[in-house]
Amino acid sequence: MLKRRIMSMGLAVMLAATAMTGCGNSAKSGSSDSADKKVVIYSNADDEAITAMQNALDNNGYKGKYSFEGFGTSELGGKLLAEGKNIEADMVTMSTFYLDSAQKQNNMFKKLDFEINTIDKFGDYAAPITSQEGAIILNTDLMKELKLTTPTCLKDLTKAEYKGHLSITDVKSSSTAWLLMQALISEYGEKEAQNILKQIYINAGDHIEDSGSAPLKLCRAGEVAIGFGLRHQAVADKEAGQPIDYVDPTEGNFSLTESVAVIDKGDKSNPEAMKMAQCIIENGRKELQQSYPNPLYKGESSDNKNKSKYPKTFSEPLTFELYEKHQQLSDEVMP
Repeated sequence: MLKRRIMSMGLAVMLAATAMTGCGNSAKSGSSDSADKKVVIYSNADDEAITAMQNALDNNGYKGKYSFEGFGTSELGGKLLAEGKNIEADMVTMSTFYLDSAQKQNNMFKKLDFEINTIDKFGDYAAPITSQEGAIILNTDLMKELKLTTPTCLKDLTKAEYKGHLSITDVKSSSTAWLLMQALISEYGEKEAQNILKQIYINAGDHIEDSGSAPLKLCRAGEVAIGFGLRHQAVADKEAGQPIDYVDPTEGNFSLTESVAVIDKGDKSNPEAMKMAQCIIENGRKELQQSYPNPLYKGESSDNKNKSKYPKTFSEPLTFELYEKHQQLSDEVMP
């Protein structure tokens, strides 16, 4: 864990240096006609979402006119906050709470010029693409082999029988773990949530991972019997016939949205970026909902048989500042 924290500090220093030099880089890259360049898209999205967005673009005249670059949530969030409008990307798809904080700090996104009929309120610069929920993930073969009882809630993950058989994600590295923390804090309050989280960390041991998809991959590979991760990924594995199942924790299936936003680079902005953002929303939602069933726009519905049992929303608005606060709560009990 110490190595991970040192790496995190190094990233912060690197991002600060990038912010100081980014203006010169941006001016150099804007010397030619931006409309003739490929639209650069930075994204923290999962493979399923990127595939759906690429299909929407490719099937509607934009094949070969863009490039996707993938980042971890914390890495891309750091770039947005540090670099602002000097970021190389023309468009980003990113956790909405990071976009909100980056807009507040840097005023870096264009107002979207197409209609957004969302169910919930979003900033006029962000159009949601996905809503992702957390769930407990099980390797059914290992559960039987090890004679482990099936957990029904997140607090169950503190049981001694799960020690060495559990994997979760570090909230300082991935927002997936924030879904778990929101559920614990909402149900038990901050102090008790910390006590529960401390024991969960002890049970996870060396399997406190940086990647949000790592616990599922470890379950899939049979290295652990239980994990906490993204619900839709477990659903897909189960439907594909893998020995994977999932449990909706009674504390709630909390969710995070990811949205598309267009960088405001003034007269250096690539006009195709706004058109591609509109294309993704208007032509990509049908495929996106196959993996992420939660309705986001008026007129959408979800009769998916795998809809979560306990969808809940945190009592406070989700912001980067709240995320940092919960990261600190986690850090205080991290082994």
